[in-house]
Amino acid sequence: MKKVYVDVTASFTRDGVIIPQAIRWEDDHIFYIDRVLDIRRAAAQKTGGAGIRYTCRIAGKEAYLFLEQNRWFVESNR
Repeated sequence: MKKVYVDVTASFTRDGVIIPQAIRWEDDHIFYIDRVLDIRRAAAQKTGGAGIRYTCRIAGKEAYLFLEQNRWFVESNR
C-alpha cells in the first residue's frame, strides 16, 4: 500500500466544512464522488499519517480520502 497524492475539487459550506466533489488521479482520470458518508479525524492505518478522513462512495464503492495538513491522498495498491 502506498499514499497517492491527488488533486481534489471541493466545496465549502458556510460553516467552513470542506466537502470533496471529485478526485483527479495520477493519470488525470477524474472520479466523481457520489456521496460523502463520514468525516472524522483519523490515522491512515495502511500507509501512516493522519488527518481528516472522508469516507466516500465513488462508483458504488467505499473509499477513504485523507486531507493531511494541506494535501489530499488516497491509499492505493497500484
